[in-house]
Amino acid sequence: MAKILSKVAPWLPSAKGNPRAGEHLSEGIRVLDDTDTVALRALVAIDPVCNIFMDAQLTLTGSAGPGQGGSLILGHFDHGQLISACWVGANVVPINMSLAETEEYGRVLLNLNRNFASSFGPADAVMGMWKVLSTGPRKAFSVRPVQPFMTLSVPPAIEPTPGLRASRDYEYEKVLPACAAMFEEELGYSPLIHGGSYYRARIRSLILSEHSMIQTDEQGEIRFKAELGTVTSRATQIQGVWMNPAYRGGGHAAGLMAAAAQYALRLAPVTSLYVNDYNSAAIATYRRVGFEQVGEFATILF
Repeated sequence: MAKILSKVAPWLPSAKGNPRAGEHLSEGIRVLDDTDTVALRALVAIDPVCNIFMDAQLTLTGSAGPGQGGSLILGHFDHGQLISACWVGANVVPINMSLAETEEYGRVLLNLNRNFASSFGPADAVMGMWKVLSTGPRKAFSVRPVQPFMTLSVPPAIEPTPGLRASRDYEYEKVLPACAAMFEEELGYSPLIHGGSYYRARIRSLILSEHSMIQTDEQGEIRFKAELGTVTSRATQIQGVWMNPAYRGGGHAAGLMAAAAQYALRLAPVTSLYVNDYNSAAIATYRRVGFEQVGEFATILF
């Protein structure tokens, strides 16, 4: 696969022209501040599985106000009531955003003139904002408009393969190349070339929190790996699913995914994932495990 090398680490947030907490950016949208935290929590609670990213951020920061790294949350209000929101940091993530609101959010984001790595979330919201953002200077290298969003809240439908476990700290040097290989297969460039220190720290954090899962072969090499990229008390999200090429096509994937789901369900009552619609083999595997599609995500990669 040809390399697509970003000139700047795409996951680093830009604080150019960062607006202040409470500042109005359009007629209906303003930057949230600490006093909006309760309202934002209520908004997230409408669908804490779909809104897992924002739920996790609120657990981490405890506030709807701007973050120290330049991140902020935009909110759309109707008669003083918060009806939708949008996280703006290294990524752009819509929360409870209707299709009718997306163009206004898109115009606000365009005026902010910030850098971000991606936009992901419910397809209508992401693609609606992209309709406006695509008229600006930021160019996408990949637009993925249809990604089935799938959940599992009961035990896996098939027997989990034994041996899947949390990665251990001393296995970092094995886990990192497997994660980088998955990333490059998915996105077309290596995460270790630009901004590699951040990516390395992220992988180490997943290992230390026991959110990195692996199964190894008889020689101790990683056969399969996956991560719980986001974890809350209400849900988890499985990401980074990767099978060592030497073991692909052998019928191992479903049992290992069942094991990953079983691991995830020990931490929260429901686990989720989203997958590119063209990856029919993966979708079939997830359905065999028992995952059901409950919605549709989209992702824009910059």
